[in-house]
Amino acid sequence: MRNNSADLLHCSEIQQNLRLYCASRSAISSGWSRRNLRLSFGSSIGGSGAIAPNAGCPMPNGQVWRSMLSRIWSYWLLCVAFWLLAIAPASASVLLRVAIIDGASQVKIASSTPAVVRDGAGRTLGEIANQTSYSVQSRGAQLAMGRWQTSQFWIEPKNGGYVYIGDRWYRGRTHLVASNNTLSAINVVDIEQYLYSVLGAEMDSRWPQEALKTQAVAARTYALYHRERRRSNIYDLGDSQSWQVYKGIETEASSTYAAVEATNGQVLTYNGELIEAVFHSSSGGHTENVEDIWQDPRPYLRGVPDYDAGTPVFQWTKTFSTAELSGLISGVGNIANLKPERTTQTGRIITMRAIGDAGERVISGDDLRYLLDLRSSRFSVQTNNSNFVINGFGFGHGVGMSQWGAYNLARRGANYQQILLHYYQNANLAIIQVD
Repeated sequence: MRNNSADLLHCSEIQQNLRLYCASRSAISSGWSRRNLRLSFGSSIGGSGAIAPNAGCPMPNGQVWRSMLSRIWSYWLLCVAFWLLAIAPASASVLLRVAIIDGASQVKIASSTPAVVRDGAGRTLGEIANQTSYSVQSRGAQLAMGRWQTSQFWIEPKNGGYVYIGDRWYRGRTHLVASNNTLSAINVVDIEQYLYSVLGAEMDSRWPQEALKTQAVAARTYALYHRERRRSNIYDLGDSQSWQVYKGIETEASSTYAAVEATNGQVLTYNGELIEAVFHSSSGGHTENVEDIWQDPRPYLRGVPDYDAGTPVFQWTKTFSTAELSGLISGVGNIANLKPERTTQTGRIITMRAIGDAGERVISGDDLRYLLDLRSSRFSVQTNNSNFVINGFGFGHGVGMSQWGAYNLARRGANYQQILLHYYQNANLAIIQVD
């Protein structure tokens, strides 16, 4: 709900309470979260989420599946749940604060239409012309833009215009904040419009709609999860691969609009809480249990068979000479051997011992991946004369949804609900609402 006082105009739009309409086995409950998210009605969608893909999408040999009657029952319940989701009230706007530039001394901004300029208290300072570039500079605890100087600027385009920040155009508004003798440029944007861009940046917009829908739900959940756990007072998440890639209107397409609108407001939950819906490009045949890669166990981030075989990043090879490898891995002299010390069950490297003629050192799989610029830490090393041949699988950390796996499953006839509940075990689908 928006507060009418000018000094709370922007803050109130961001500090919105969310309400969750959830399809799950749970009975209807309320007041279950300190963030005022609550379940409004319940219905099973298959419990564990292990819904087998449609015919033409075979699962691995040896895996035990429910009887045909059980699968028909689960599918019927899934249909009921999503009918309930479909008749739920349309979700109101949820705003995200996305840091486009952080810690800079200056930034170029513009608007595609005439735009109102306000200060941090919501007072109107004036207007800027359309299609005209302006430089905003950091001056200690203040920002300077032309004749104006204040600690914060808001740039608000008229008539649905776009804003320009740095080198790209974006929907929404621009919020400029002075911080620690630098500035941050933040795009404040409706989450559904934000997703138009994220889908095209994280997946090929020409991919099947069911794959794009999986990305829409996962990315929406990921963004809201981090919005509720803000690391910064001035923004919710960034725009890079460290978060999820966001490039403004340049990565939007008609297919991304369709996928976002078809899944409007849908998120993934576990025990009534938003999950951390991480994803990656390709696991190389099997995803990972999260505790083997990062942190404590999460019941929805479990290793499952992947369906990424035959994709461009499923398998790869990279070769280094002894001299090249020794130059990249310091502290051991000339490399003689790379010996895995700890691996996951799938063979992903947790720690590797580098042995050279001047000593040894233990390197984490992630550090070694970045040192050698590898696609993943799931690899083996062979020596061939004076060369080291690295044979690897997949691209990314291997936790959560595999994007190429989703692509293959969608091509074989699986729908986005089935794909999501395969990669996010024990999760449920829900719809968010704004109080």
